[in-house]
Amino acid sequence: MEQEFSHARDYIDSLASSGRYHFTSADAKQALGSSPDAVKLALNRLGKQGLIATPSRGFYVIVPPEYKSLGCLPADQFIPHLMEHLHLSYYAGLLTAAQYYGAAHQRPQEFQVFTEKSRRPIKCGKVRVNFIARKQIKQVATKPFNTPRGMLAVSSPEATAIDLAGYPDHTGGLEQSATVLSELAEQIDPDKLVAAAQSAPVPWAQRLGYLLSLGEGSEATGPLEQYVQSKAREYVPLALYGDKDGPRARAWKLIINEDVEPEF
Repeated sequence: MEQEFSHARDYIDSLASSGRYHFTSADAKQALGSSPDAVKLALNRLGKQGLIATPSRGFYVIVPPEYKSLGCLPADQFIPHLMEHLHLSYYAGLLTAAQYYGAAHQRPQEFQVFTEKSRRPIKCGKVRVNFIARKQIKQVATKPFNTPRGMLAVSSPEATAIDLAGYPDHTGGLEQSATVLSELAEQIDPDKLVAAAQSAPVPWAQRLGYLLSLGEGSEATGPLEQYVQSKAREYVPLALYGDKDGPRARAWKLIINEDVEPEF
């Protein structure tokens, strides 16, 4: 058993020295040439020593000394490889994406990832990853960001804005969405915003236009307002829950049933 552990330790040291910080159980079995049970025991021992972690079944990450207190690699350093391993389309979005554009009002407590179908959250040491299902995910514009372990796909500023209006339950509410949007606004291209809106339900664009108009984003709403006026068939409530009545914002065909005051 000690020999298997030594071989496993040499294996992960070799991977790390080549710049690779992830592997699968199949990779380990092939590299070590031992029985599945022996490999499993050796990997479990490495895990107990905090040298590796398992964010998903059969998928391992090597934990370098600087992240030992975290108990895992940061999510942005393993999510691209995990999604590739699972053959899933994805992008980092919402508050996580906003952070990449310098627009996160406060550091998100979880790493937010969009996939085509819902998945169970990941808990790896102190790292939390929440998966959110998004239809037409392949139509969402993304930008690549370099991480110390590879490239991460992040929703574009415009796609991030659309999602902030569409998923307020995942941002802490409409007020938090509006606050982040006010910080994101200067990076939004008005024409690209309309293109991003076309991958989402029209009510999202209606809510987004109103939320942007509350803060620093009113200059980016011109083309979006034209899009809403041509596509929106009826007035919809700003907040999905609670009263369905209130003042009306004609420009966005929106019923203002919740007071929203973004922080500046």
